[in-house]
Amino acid sequence: MSTPLPHGRPRQQLHEWTVDVAGAQLAVFEQGNPDGPTVVLVHGWPDTHHLWDGVVPSLVDSFRVISYDTRGHGRSTCRGTVAEMRIEQLADDFLAVVDSVRADQPVHVLAHDWGSVQVWDAVCRPGAHRSIASFTSISGPSLHHMGRWMQSRLTARTPKALWQWATQVISGMYTLFFMSGVLPRAFFRVFGTRYLWSLFLRIVERIDRRDIHLAETLTDDMVSGLRIYRANIFRTVLFPHDRFTSVPTQLLIPTRDPAVRPASFSNIDQWTAEVDIRRVKSGHWLPFKDPELVASAATAFIDKHTGKD
Repeated sequence: MSTPLPHGRPRQQLHEWTVDVAGAQLAVFEQGNPDGPTVVLVHGWPDTHHLWDGVVPSLVDSFRVISYDTRGHGRSTCRGTVAEMRIEQLADDFLAVVDSVRADQPVHVLAHDWGSVQVWDAVCRPGAHRSIASFTSISGPSLHHMGRWMQSRLTARTPKALWQWATQVISGMYTLFFMSGVLPRAFFRVFGTRYLWSLFLRIVERIDRRDIHLAETLTDDMVSGLRIYRANIFRTVLFPHDRFTSVPTQLLIPTRDPAVRPASFSNIDQWTAEVDIRRVKSGHWLPFKDPELVASAATAFIDKHTGKD
């Protein structure tokens, strides 16, 4: 029996498979219109493919929809190391999933949080446009772009630039706790329950409880996903490289995101050949808060670039 989704639409689960890559088995899920353009959905921490449960119903009529659980989350396995959570490996995982889809045309991508961060690495690789037709990113910057932006704020030395640098540093202070080892793992083992996380999202993000979709594996996913922070923050943000993409990109920027300040995208034009920016009055978890907005924005951008060489 299919599991009901919002608006009474059925979950059209057409096919499931796994992708073996670098010591992990990634669980991949396909639904929607098999004759439509392919869109790949990539979640972040501490979510699974269920992040998109509210978005998918607005996509399935027009698109072949592919989602997956990233390494160490949900039904996907991992080796249990910090090194395997480096952005380069997660981008390799994403590209392996794209390859397994065997689409006739380059795929479109919709990603959130660390899902966006890893896709940024993929779209900035040479020849990325041959496999990726468009990229819609929510609340997940390239860590290299973030690092370059923070450097630019310090070198500018204007009050506005220094204020932007300071507010982003303050917004990112939580990552120090996440990278501190035993303490955050113990914290999330105790407090990372579905009830408490749902309560957090309802209070802080003002999300209707009916729009919050959490996996049974949430606590394990929280703990496992902490390795992403340890593997990437310092070595990338503090030592960034120039990373450019020719893949058409759309940014949905929540103006109330407590983790990623909107100003941090102010230099994005220098790293992208084509970028559309849409600011949204929302917190970090926009796919939960306004799934129809996410679906409509992604659909419009995909339609704009369908069939584009």
